[in-house]
Amino acid sequence: MDLGNNEPNTGSKNLKSAKSVIVIGAGFGGISTALRLRARGYAVSLIDRLDHIGGRAQVFERGGFMHDAGPTVITAPFLFQELFELFSEKLEDYINIVPLDTWYNFYFHDGRSFNYYRDLDKTKNEIAKFNLSDVEGYNALLKDSKNIFEVGFSELADQPFVNFSKMIEQVPKLLKLKSYLTVSQLVKRHIKDEHIRRAFSIHPLLVGGNPFSTTSIYALIHYLERQWGVHFCMGGTGKLVKELRDLMLRNGIKIQLSRQIDDIIIENNKAIGIKDTNGNQSIADIIVFGGDAPYAYKKMLPSHLNRQFIRRPSKLTKYSMGMFVLYFGARKTWPNVAHHTIWLSARFKELLKDIFDNHILSEDFSIYLHRPTATDKSFAPPNCDSFYALCPVPNLQASINWEIEGQKLRDRIIAALERTILPGIKDTITDDFWMTPEDFQKDYLSVHGAGFSISPIFSQSAYFRFHNRDPQIRNLYFTGAGTHPGAGLPGVISSAKIVEKLIIEDNLD
Repeated sequence: MDLGNNEPNTGSKNLKSAKSVIVIGAGFGGISTALRLRARGYAVSLIDRLDHIGGRAQVFERGGFMHDAGPTVITAPFLFQELFELFSEKLEDYINIVPLDTWYNFYFHDGRSFNYYRDLDKTKNEIAKFNLSDVEGYNALLKDSKNIFEVGFSELADQPFVNFSKMIEQVPKLLKLKSYLTVSQLVKRHIKDEHIRRAFSIHPLLVGGNPFSTTSIYALIHYLERQWGVHFCMGGTGKLVKELRDLMLRNGIKIQLSRQIDDIIIENNKAIGIKDTNGNQSIADIIVFGGDAPYAYKKMLPSHLNRQFIRRPSKLTKYSMGMFVLYFGARKTWPNVAHHTIWLSARFKELLKDIFDNHILSEDFSIYLHRPTATDKSFAPPNCDSFYALCPVPNLQASINWEIEGQKLRDRIIAALERTILPGIKDTITDDFWMTPEDFQKDYLSVHGAGFSISPIFSQSAYFRFHNRDPQIRNLYFTGAGTHPGAGLPGVISSAKIVEKLIIEDNLD
């Protein structure tokens, strides 16, 4: 499928209009890169193996129920606003992104719950129910988070880390921010109650990391949420993807779907084009890979290049966890269930160790439950609710028979929700289906079926993550979760800013 044969928008900047760019992978990183380079005047083609753009942000419809398959939390909407502003348009003319009052409801194994609110005073009142002294502890945690944010996000999130000297320059700041601590260790310094510790340690899981091994740099998410809030796009992430697609088409970006790329063509240490599974070749001045970076080095480039930046054996690379995602509708509603619920098992650290280190699928589990019908009734038929339940699981480095274990895990999740926050779900559930790490590997070409590419530990962050520009091949760039600055929508979209900066720097005459 080939879209976007319309003429380029003559209002776009005309820098380097003769140069052509192929972007492989139409996830948010690829989309953002395509738009940024088109605004610079490049002739851009965006290619994806799926039949819709969006990467993991697909939309499933079953029995009148709609499900966003991928990202459901928007924490920095200005990043999307910037993409429309590149072409002198306004996001709000096309998309309604609304702030949520309750960011997350945490449901604990002992039946207690903690509401994490947009309203700071309401959040502190919730904390006080568990431990009054933790209110001041939360203030201190927010202060630390703000300090980390001002460096880790404001200064470094859209800056290239392609030279080791750049990393060395940041070491004093990183040490001052205690980046050698894990997120869990930083939270523990400020929070005494075990329930609230767990709630405030959960954020690394949103980007594929274990809070007990992820660098405390990722504690910046606390302040990022306080700075911009937690939002939802009415109509879902699919609506956001559709409007970005239309923005690309209005501005002359060619979109080719259902085309799988097998090889990036290299000549004289320079990327010159791509070859698809049918043997068809396309030539371009610049190649940007927006899929899973480890996959590109393992499958699409010459084998002597497969180590890229860290030059270490692949067996030492740590990957993020896998994800089991159960989608289902229900022929009733639960008005008191929040838009986002974090349902936590009795085990916390031990469960995460089983998932990330032991590669064991335990009988117990924790869940992120998404109920979009709390905000947008269009996701389900009248008097019905739409859900997805995301359960962190081991990636495919574990030996798990998902044909058998998928059904078992589905049944355990529904049974747990039935006896806790969704009484009656067993009798009203309908049109359920699920994805396992095997689907992530098959559909998204994610190495080991990892949910968020490589893990965000310190030794795989900044300079030590996949570089946004290949250090050996000219004109080859990378965007997406496996690259700097990392996974999650803010990180992935920021990686497109880095690629834009590098391409402009590298191609000035």
